[in-house]
Amino acid sequence: MMYLVRHTTRVRYDAFVRLARFNLRLRPADWPNQTIEDYKLIVKPTPVSIQERTGAYPVNIARLVIDSPLREIEVESRFRAIVSAEVAVPLPSDPTVADVAEAAFQVDSISPTAPANYLFASPRAPMVAEIGRWAEAELARGRGVVEAGLALCQRLKQEFTYDPNATEASTPAEEAFAARHGVCQDFAHVMVIGLRLAGLPAAYVSGYLRTDPPPGKPRLIGADATHAWVMLWCGPQRGWIGFDPTNGVITGSGHVFTAMGRDIADVTPMDGIFVGQAEQDVQVEVDVMPIEDGVGAAHTKD
Repeated sequence: MMYLVRHTTRVRYDAFVRLARFNLRLRPADWPNQTIEDYKLIVKPTPVSIQERTGAYPVNIARLVIDSPLREIEVESRFRAIVSAEVAVPLPSDPTVADVAEAAFQVDSISPTAPANYLFASPRAPMVAEIGRWAEAELARGRGVVEAGLALCQRLKQEFTYDPNATEASTPAEEAFAARHGVCQDFAHVMVIGLRLAGLPAAYVSGYLRTDPPPGKPRLIGADATHAWVMLWCGPQRGWIGFDPTNGVITGSGHVFTAMGRDIADVTPMDGIFVGQAEQDVQVEVDVMPIEDGVGAAHTKD
């Protein structure tokens, strides 16, 4: 599947700010079964410098410096994505949860995708024992790991309510879990924590969803904005498989991968600092347009 993706962020301040520094994580990192073409980054006002680098995880970072006073900044990321990923299915030959937990410690690598990076607590995904107890019913040690991951993913979909007004970007995962309400960020964090407490390598992914579904398919929740899901390492043969707990599905060609990290702090699309005391208003618009059928995608206003 081929998509045209446009992601626009507008930040307005109620007074002038200066010496602004922003980190952008918008250029998709390399990932299997996905090709990115014609990437463009447009920033207004024009930064005095843009420095690009790769992160410690599969994430590309652009550091912007704007030294003139400003009341508004607009950042637009555009690219074409070709996604050929097929939806994985549980197989009788899958390793068990116990097998994968053991295998993760036998991988002799600290590369960005090495399972060891995603086994332990991280700033936004702490080891919350209550989440582990809740998840363990689906993560029996002898169960096939893909089957177990899908069962946990679907349980989140069934028991949690998608509510964009229930949480904020800073809401701890423990609070979202207790409320059983939230958005894709919250559901992904809860699933990551549950998997890690079972000894399984689990990562947080940011990306995009196809907004308008193919004929006869349901519209996925979270398609009007950047989306978040979970990557579960399923052993050396099956590798990383994506699970979308907001929609209760294994990811496929309708999911466009941008970045992967331990939690949202590693992959958040935009953050930064400035000198000043102004309040800010942030608006985000996302378009994900399938090219084959010419059908456009929709937008979001945050």
